[in-house]
Amino acid sequence: MDYDVIVLGLGPGGEEVAERLAEAGQRVLGVDPHLVGGECPYYGCIPSKMMLRAAGLLAEARRVDGMAGHAEVTPDYAPVAKRIRDEATDDWDDKVAVDRLRGAGADFERAAGRLAGRDADGRLQVRVGETVHTAARVVVATGTAPAIPPIAGLRELREQGTGTGKVVWTNREIVQAEQPPASLVIIGGGAIGCEQAQVFARFGTAVTVVEAAPRILMPEEPEASAAIAEVFRREGITVREGVGVASVEAGGVGAVVRLADGTAIEAERVLVAAGRAPNLPDVGLDTVGLDAGAKSLAIDEHMQVQGADGAVDGLYAVGDITGRGAFTHVAVWQARALIDEWLGRESGYGGYHGLAWATFTDPEVGRVGMTEQQARDAGLTVRTGGEQISASSRGWIHGPGNDGFVKLVEDADRGVLVGATVVAPYGGEILGLLTLAVHAEVPTRTLRTMHYAFPTLHRAVGDAVRALA
Repeated sequence: MDYDVIVLGLGPGGEEVAERLAEAGQRVLGVDPHLVGGECPYYGCIPSKMMLRAAGLLAEARRVDGMAGHAEVTPDYAPVAKRIRDEATDDWDDKVAVDRLRGAGADFERAAGRLAGRDADGRLQVRVGETVHTAARVVVATGTAPAIPPIAGLRELREQGTGTGKVVWTNREIVQAEQPPASLVIIGGGAIGCEQAQVFARFGTAVTVVEAAPRILMPEEPEASAAIAEVFRREGITVREGVGVASVEAGGVGAVVRLADGTAIEAERVLVAAGRAPNLPDVGLDTVGLDAGAKSLAIDEHMQVQGADGAVDGLYAVGDITGRGAFTHVAVWQARALIDEWLGRESGYGGYHGLAWATFTDPEVGRVGMTEQQARDAGLTVRTGGEQISASSRGWIHGPGNDGFVKLVEDADRGVLVGATVVAPYGGEILGLLTLAVHAEVPTRTLRTMHYAFPTLHRAVGDAVRALA
């Protein structure tokens, strides 16, 4: 059967493309071997934030003493596991999503799709099982999977057992767990590792985070890494920075993790949170003249894939595999920009200079645009301004849990912000103001004239702006 569009991968971006174009009357085939909706609703954003919400409630209850009387807290993970299973994932069943996709008018194949060159008329071909489909356009949105680093013994131990009975978990098994392990070593101190470390520590697990880079949350400002590391240490989480894992083997209570410095750590479970691997090797890129070993697909502002000789006719990409940030909101934003163009609507494309994201530790780490070092490396004349959250009136009122700061990065020559970081309670929400400022290139002199309601946490942004002067 011929289609107008074939979408390979139905995570948030691919699903958005397939549904909206089908609703618009185009003949659409969506192909995915796994769950429609992708990682975010079943193993990532949604269930993990349910876990974080529950862990945050425990932390707040433990802050009652000295502030509002006395509280005794008895953690129980069972309601969290039940909520994830019943409310977030339908027990990891995507029937609702599949029905929604088909209800929009799209065809769906639960299979792995692979590019298979072009037909005699130059239309792209896609092989699904034994069938070859053709389409004028193909959108690759195959996303990423948990990366298993080449650590001696790790992959072998990972392959032992099934489901949450495995000793080595990824983000998939950890959100399916019905009870927290007694002890946990987390390989990788990025966003996933840090969020899960705090969740399980607050539910009573003895947690060690091992990060080979000099600090956890390495992509963030160094001050953000230091703030979260200090909070972790206060909460009893062991943080090992600047040391790699030499090997992992079965033993002790579950696994023995040996570090490069000779230290050995025993733990019931090991969580691998050392990044994501693109689902590109089996897509058949070589059949359309692209590098089969590519780690990402270069795209232009129209989401069209770029090869060595320019745009690849009919081939588009959205989501993690474009190398523009492994975030649901980026995938959906790209999808909507593509849809706007194909349907002849005003484009929603606005570039990536104001790209924003949040890590939902406590305190949250919100980030938009460049770090200070990135701005300096780009040759900008940089000014920074900052304010400690605890020094703001609302932060002082907040009391325990008020760790963090606002840091602004200004291009002094143009007088606009090119980056900002907020580490604070609800830091991701405060970030909205700064995302607008960076994206719209609001002059810092205008930000200085704004009203910042008192007493609010976002008032610290005003203080940081004044510190630029």
